[in-house]
Amino acid sequence: MENWILILGMLAITFGTRYSLFAFPDLRFPPLVRQGLHYVPTAVLTAIVVPGMLIPDGQHWAFSLDNAYLLAGLAAIAIAALSRNLLATIGGGFLVFFVLRWALGQLPV
Repeated sequence: MENWILILGMLAITFGTRYSLFAFPDLRFPPLVRQGLHYVPTAVLTAIVVPGMLIPDGQHWAFSLDNAYLLAGLAAIAIAALSRNLLATIGGGFLVFFVLRWALGQLPV
């Protein structure tokens, strides 16, 4: 029963926040809020990706040269900074990741 209450509560909050933008179409945010909202996707993506790079097993920090997740993530950051191309960043990051996993002997056979 507690799970259903939790699910319904999350549904109500999500619906309320999203519906409010349709219910009040003339709602305008101040310039400072609009400027801050531009950083939300970057912040959310960073919060999702960085723990996977630094704690790949989910329990221990991995600041070493045999951490393919960290090295490929740093390579993807470099590719993104140099090319400014999303497809090149994704493809290059995957390529570096799988080459590192192969070179380090971490690919499952």
